[in-house]
Amino acid sequence: MGNSVIKINNLSKIYKEGVNEVHALENIDLTINQGEFTAIVGPSGSGKTTLLNMIGGLDTPSSGNIIVNQTNLSSLSYNELINFRRDNVGFVFQAYNLIPVLTALENVSFIMDLQNIPSKISRKRAIELLESVGLGDRINSRPSKLSGGQQQRVAVARALASKPKFILADEPTANLDSKSAENLLDIMEQLNRKENITFIFSTHDQRVMNKARRIIKLEDGRVV
Repeated sequence: MGNSVIKINNLSKIYKEGVNEVHALENIDLTINQGEFTAIVGPSGSGKTTLLNMIGGLDTPSSGNIIVNQTNLSSLSYNELINFRRDNVGFVFQAYNLIPVLTALENVSFIMDLQNIPSKISRKRAIELLESVGLGDRINSRPSKLSGGQQQRVAVARALASKPKFILADEPTANLDSKSAENLLDIMEQLNRKENITFIFSTHDQRVMNKARRIIKLEDGRVV
């Protein structure tokens, strides 16, 4: 484990529901270091996904700060946040979120195209990433021709494509059968240990918790 990647100071998020206020997060203080394999756990409504969205710049805090590699996300404009997400964060979602008309190779290459990386380089890296998640023989398959576990492995390869500072995985095993979930977790653990890639999970899955080397428990929007 190396230096801190993420520092969260006194973070709160309040949503308005009519005249009512919902306190999704309250006064969160956290530090995530380079190379962590961390699970954020807690019951439904505890604030797990909200916290992940804040860290990834998908939502903005009501108060407090999130600092990623010395950049305070609150100081970024809308367009700067888009560029921040593109260049710093890899996302793995519960629903895969692959582009159905693109092949596995094209799905992984897509974010590198947005970064204006030459196609020869992006294609080579995409093939290497798909090979690293065991899909070297499925690079030309579209999502509809892949199993759920294979689609989620494409999503992991895509998340790594931009060489992000960290990976945010929101319930990545929720739609997978037991064997596919174990295979996916083994791949992510290997990437973490070999490449020192930081993984932060939001999960209810005991299998993820068993693999995690740090567990952060949320309850009613607070770290407990």
